[in-house]
Amino acid sequence: MAELDTDFSECTALVVDGNPTSRSILVSQLRDFGVATVAQAARPIDARKQLEYRGFDFVLCEQHFATDEMSGQDLLDDLRRNQLLPFSTIFIMITGEATYAKVAEAAESALDGYLLKPHKAIHLGERLAAARTRKVSLQGIFSAIEEERFEEAAAMCMDRFESRGQFWLYAARVGAELLLRLGRHGEAQVLYKAVIAAKTLPWARLGVARAQLEAGNINQATGTLENLINDDPSYADAYDVMARAYFELGRFDKALETYKMASTLTPASVSRVQNLAMMTYYSGNHEDAERLLDKTVRLGIESKMFDSQSLVLLAFTRLESNDRKGLQRCQDDFLRLIDKDPDNVRLLRLSAVVDVLSLIQQQQFGPSLNAVRDMARAVQTPQFDFESASNLVTLVSHLARKAIQLDEVASVVEALAKRFCSNRSITELLAASALAYPPYQAVIRTAQTQVLEYTEAAMTLSLAGDPTAAVKNLILHGKETMNARLAENAYQLLQKHSGKVKEEAHLQGLVNELRVLCGPVISRASLGEQRRQAGGLALRTGKRVPPEAPPPILT
Repeated sequence: MAELDTDFSECTALVVDGNPTSRSILVSQLRDFGVATVAQAARPIDARKQLEYRGFDFVLCEQHFATDEMSGQDLLDDLRRNQLLPFSTIFIMITGEATYAKVAEAAESALDGYLLKPHKAIHLGERLAAARTRKVSLQGIFSAIEEERFEEAAAMCMDRFESRGQFWLYAARVGAELLLRLGRHGEAQVLYKAVIAAKTLPWARLGVARAQLEAGNINQATGTLENLINDDPSYADAYDVMARAYFELGRFDKALETYKMASTLTPASVSRVQNLAMMTYYSGNHEDAERLLDKTVRLGIESKMFDSQSLVLLAFTRLESNDRKGLQRCQDDFLRLIDKDPDNVRLLRLSAVVDVLSLIQQQQFGPSLNAVRDMARAVQTPQFDFESASNLVTLVSHLARKAIQLDEVASVVEALAKRFCSNRSITELLAASALAYPPYQAVIRTAQTQVLEYTEAAMTLSLAGDPTAAVKNLILHGKETMNARLAENAYQLLQKHSGKVKEEAHLQGLVNELRVLCGPVISRASLGEQRRQAGGLALRTGKRVPPEAPPPILT
């Protein structure tokens, strides 16, 4: 076992607590441990200002501030988002709440420590010493990650693991996470398996499944997950990844069943209740989905794990049940979210969808049609994403259900489908969005068949020895559909047959333009905006740019 570093004589600390008595006790305890300099802040905003201009070895932060809307969790998220918290800083959250939701949220933030009140000084000292020892030992790795030298950091992690150096298991976990980030799925899988061979740990076995899933070996991943769940039926993260695997296979019924298991194991987990609610909605059971989505909002709207797409789906179910007051609450919730984050483009876009639903509910069909037409005009723009597509499909389906159709709607639905439907799970998710008007579901599935035919025709030409015609074919249909998968296939064919394609430079230019126009390839569907990879380890990255001049420090 590593010898703990208990020499804090050259360390600095910041205590963030709105209660003067609690703050005074923490400051006194830190000084008793020998911490050289201890600064204080009564509010998260004051703490942020100090952290902008100087670094601290320790930050001890209260979770809840009675007179401040910003919580300790909000401060931590803000610091990490803006690269104001280097890896060398140890951040410990202090709270009187021991609920599952709070503890899980802390774990998902990769905190260095989570201390429950009332605590003894010796417990705080042990947490500080253990966290500091690990961070000092792995400082080289952390610095490389922070400066986005991922290849170098991964190599250092491998060296630490292979030599069985101090904290070699933790280094292996960080290294495997880096390899997944770098797209080296096979090497990540090998590393996870090496950890299993050295010391069987659930997170390593889950890492093997994650690497298999990222590499596209979905059936292999499900086999790994089944074995893991059989051996450890209480490992909730394994159910999360299993549900994702089923989802990507387009087996929504099995995904729903698995999300139910995960939610049963951890009923207060915002992210798991949310996944179950969304999966229930897209499986077609909107009555149960409304109950679960409402629970998600009540349980987690203040949580960083909450996804505002849940509010949109809840609004759709409330339109279906003609719940005018419930729909108004969805609008009010969006107003509160936007008030906290007024520049969030996604929030504004999702809120606009709920506003249209309110117009439909009030039978203001003229304004609602105009709003939908405005949304439809953006279908061919690069910024228009799959989430926008699924919400637009649901909107026009509800209008069609009420026998109110735009003349151009059928062609808009077909255009959306041809642009985004590149595999079964994406197609079925988009089709599920059109549940209110089944004829649009048929349009979507037919469009996917057409896209597959375009791909197969190009592959046939390539196999027949005419890669030039294959690339031209993909460019033609890529421009027509704006399907990013067709553009990517054209790019890959050019790379594969480099030197054999006529007018290669010209075609390469056209393909590059097409890839920019179509946007990134959507290889897998997702339920909302996924905030956390189950079984993953949060890695802070990004170089911090120091400010020009420091303000006075509160002591």
